[in-house]
Amino acid sequence: MNTDDLIQEIRSLPVEDRARAAVRILRSMNRTVSDVDQKWAVLATNRLQDIQAGAVKPMAGDDIFGKSW
Repeated sequence: MNTDDLIQEIRSLPVEDRARAAVRILRSMNRTVSDVDQKWAVLATNRLQDIQAGAVKPMAGDDIFGKSW
């Protein structure tokens, strides 16, 4: 099967299946994205734990972006 045939077959799928195929193709092209995503997930989890433990106080985005550091 050549690329044009594959694309034509994918176009015949329901939109949800086409979206899943697109995501899987993109992920296969750049494996490092999943590594970066994993690191962001760890960082976000750690920050959430800090907030829940009272180690840091959350601030509203408007307050952060309105400040001139």
